[in-house]
Amino acid sequence: MAITTAPARSTFQRHVLDFLAYLELERGLSRNTLGAYRTDLMQFGLYLEESGADALSAGHGEMAGFLDKLTHGGPDRPPVAAATLQRKTACLRSFYRHLRREELIDHDPTADLRAPRKTRRLPKVLSRDQMMLLLAAPQGDGPAAQRDRALLELMYACGLRASEATGLLVGDVDLDQGLMRARGKGSKERLIPVGAAALHAVRIYLNDSRPKLVGIADEEHLFVNQRGGALTRQGLYKIVQGHARAAGLAGLMSPHTLRHTFATHLLAGGCDLRALQEMLGHADIATTQIYTHLSAERLKDQYFGAHPRATIGAHPKAMSDSDR
Repeated sequence: MAITTAPARSTFQRHVLDFLAYLELERGLSRNTLGAYRTDLMQFGLYLEESGADALSAGHGEMAGFLDKLTHGGPDRPPVAAATLQRKTACLRSFYRHLRREELIDHDPTADLRAPRKTRRLPKVLSRDQMMLLLAAPQGDGPAAQRDRALLELMYACGLRASEATGLLVGDVDLDQGLMRARGKGSKERLIPVGAAALHAVRIYLNDSRPKLVGIADEEHLFVNQRGGALTRQGLYKIVQGHARAAGLAGLMSPHTLRHTFATHLLAGGCDLRALQEMLGHADIATTQIYTHLSAERLKDQYFGAHPRATIGAHPKAMSDSDR
């Protein structure tokens, strides 16, 4: 069995690598997306191997069986979330379309593949007061504290993704013009205005703290760790989580919460949806529109908490004489 399985698996891996190279070089997908697709396809390849099937001859049954196994989980594996199943389904569709373009197969077994509908959950955001608590959490004037203040202020001021924040270069922030260049998904660049508070924090960090952290190293990234190297996503996560705990916000946020909060606060302040779409770097405005739903939910909370006749039971018969 091993004699026939190993070559088949090796062939599958070659197809996967060719597919990933196509996504990177011709589609310009980000490293994170490529990593997720590679993980998904390796998981699918293992399923095929366990089922005694081959990727090039697999049909709809193998595809559906793979997703069904993920949906129901197992004794040592919890069920996969609907959003993850959506991504894995999209990955399989894209992979098999590529195989057909390369004329390695003459049919598409994913043509009728359907994943469970993804529930649309509203993202978590911080209130203005909570955001002020977080921004005040880095204490002191040491290099790490000044870096963390600049990092939090800039992420909140510009709605940056974690990968965009860690990928910033020193030259990406124009302190004089109050603009920042961010590199989003697919290496697409966009310009974002930077507010006065964030510019002030970044200027202090660049003048006082970053030189102490970097030393004589030739590091071009804006945000660096204690050893002077580029800050990683893991390092960013630890910084945000640490200050969230200090501000009494543990469990309420991740680095992406800053992006959601940026968008929600801008919309609440009257920002145009198209302008917000451009600042967030969304290709489709439908992605941006979730923040209008979030703003509507917050408005409803305020309304039902404040209006005297907003709740059930506010009937004229229940009104007192003083209310009439």
